[in-house]
Amino acid sequence: MPRPAAPHDPVDLGPLARPVRRSLNGDHPGETGTALPALIDHHVHLEMVHPERLPGGGIAGVVDLGANPAVVARLAAADGLPAIRFAGQFLTAPGGYPGGRWWLRDGSLREVPAGPPPAATGSLPGPAELAVDEQAVFGASVVKVVLNADAGPVFDDATLAAIVRAAHERGLGVAVHAEGDGTARRAIDAGADVLVHTPWTEALPDELLASAAAAAGQAWISTLDIHARDGVPGDLDRAVSNLRRFREAGGRVLYGTDLGNGDLPDGVNGRELDALVAAGLDAHALIEALTDPWPAADREAWGLDGVVTFVAGPPPATLAEVPAWLAGARLLPAEELEELDP
Repeated sequence: MPRPAAPHDPVDLGPLARPVRRSLNGDHPGETGTALPALIDHHVHLEMVHPERLPGGGIAGVVDLGANPAVVARLAAADGLPAIRFAGQFLTAPGGYPGGRWWLRDGSLREVPAGPPPAATGSLPGPAELAVDEQAVFGASVVKVVLNADAGPVFDDATLAAIVRAAHERGLGVAVHAEGDGTARRAIDAGADVLVHTPWTEALPDELLASAAAAAGQAWISTLDIHARDGVPGDLDRAVSNLRRFREAGGRVLYGTDLGNGDLPDGVNGRELDALVAAGLDAHALIEALTDPWPAADREAWGLDGVVTFVAGPPPATLAEVPAWLAGARLLPAEELEELDP
């Protein structure tokens, strides 16, 4: 069936967007709009929010990047939405961030001391291997490593390398919080798969961004809106500049908000998307960042085939309108939608 004519020429949303019409038997019979794959917030802290609110705001999947692994594993095993992947505990150096923070939940921090690698101790695992195994036994998909040189001690190179090696040997990705001078370079050089925040404390040189994007194949989780909200001079500008140049070098961008860190929307964050537009993402790239399956290998692995993102009404006419339009996304059963001709 042809789609009703739009009153304007919409922006190109890319191949993931499909024109659809809602069932004639539902709550909004015959309503037309756009269907997208399930949307994922790649950086949340579920112990600090109400997970059940997220589907109402258009989010079908989340990646928890710091929690008590027993608690988040129970949440992940429960029926319903959102679907959950998780890292387990924050892995940090003894005395390092986020130790001592008021918001830190019991059991969510794991200090990893320096120690000899397994080869030096025979068959006994070293401290890095033990810490990674503790996350893996709960079902973690990735490990979260903290390098916050502005707030305390950080891992030495040998311990950082041991954690990365142990995670990769077990099929787990490594996601690094890099904060403070030199920490992003250390994470890139160590082979981290993902930076959990766009670097914001320093302007990174182009050669390092090219190394991260092209040689390392790294992905960055955006988390830009927290800097706009906090208003620390220069933080947002540095982050936007770093992300723009990282993407221009071929880097992979993941939508993520750090939900649980202060006052942020329970659902698709239009301000985060506005900041991504400022960093050079077009409509297609925004949708790619929102639907990227990381840390899963593909979208099917999330088990969300029966869930479709629906955005009502005609697609926006300009890129500036896309963030607010996407923030109106809602989740529907796939069987409620009929695909229309483009």
